[in-house]
Amino acid sequence: MNAQISLTVPEGKRLIAKGVAALPEVRCAMEDGMILLKGGTTVSALAEELAGIPLRISGRITVRGTVAAARTVDGPHSLLLRRGRPESADGRLEEIVAEMGSNDVVVCGANLIDMNGNAAMMAGRFLGGEPGRVLPLLPSEGVVCIVAAGIEKLSPVPVTEAMRVCGRKRPGWSMGMAVGLVPLFGRLVTELESLRILGARDAWVIGRGGVEGASGGSTLIVDGDAEWFDAFRGVLWEIAGAGTSGLQGSLEECLRCGPNGVEHRACCYRDALRKEND
Repeated sequence: MNAQISLTVPEGKRLIAKGVAALPEVRCAMEDGMILLKGGTTVSALAEELAGIPLRISGRITVRGTVAAARTVDGPHSLLLRRGRPESADGRLEEIVAEMGSNDVVVCGANLIDMNGNAAMMAGRFLGGEPGRVLPLLPSEGVVCIVAAGIEKLSPVPVTEAMRVCGRKRPGWSMGMAVGLVPLFGRLVTELESLRILGARDAWVIGRGGVEGASGGSTLIVDGDAEWFDAFRGVLWEIAGAGTSGLQGSLEECLRCGPNGVEHRACCYRDALRKEND
């Protein structure tokens, strides 16, 4: 049967989390391996799905632009699950990746994806901070890489073209920190792929956007057995009304550049602060 469903952006992230958690390689790594989760709201939803732990959120896009957290809060931004047991991975990414093998898994989110399956994440710090120096090179180690990103991130131009025109040192003025793009490589899991992982025969986007909290959301057609959909409706009701995943304190955005503000370039809000202090 065909079914029509509509998902808000946070609901879509929860659906992606359920799909990634159901992948055979993820289930195996939970039992007898390592899973490295690089912080972001979609991956935080996955951390909650796998370990019941939300992640500390760093950069984000809000109505004010590309901003950071207002302050540093206790809790992991990146999380390692070693045989399902959680431990902070912050400051240890290179060390952890050196331990990982071909049966281990790394999951990160993205800020931009395209129709060719390419993905990239924004970098507001020099070389993207610790994640930016590690994540693009993961395929060279043979580690299983998964990019979890909602279809609200889909670009009308190739990711490579977007990378060509941006960069931290290019804008002279920016709503929030100026950013560049760091390429990501791995299996891209969107809401559509997640539905297929969870048992749908196929899924298609038939509408994007909305009002009253559905801005950026998606309306989909899902094809699957009637028996499967009867069970899947339980998943839909479980994620209905979901909010943004992340450690609560870290969801507060900086108003005048946060803890790493010294690295933020061209931020118009920092310029406004300087003028006030002149």
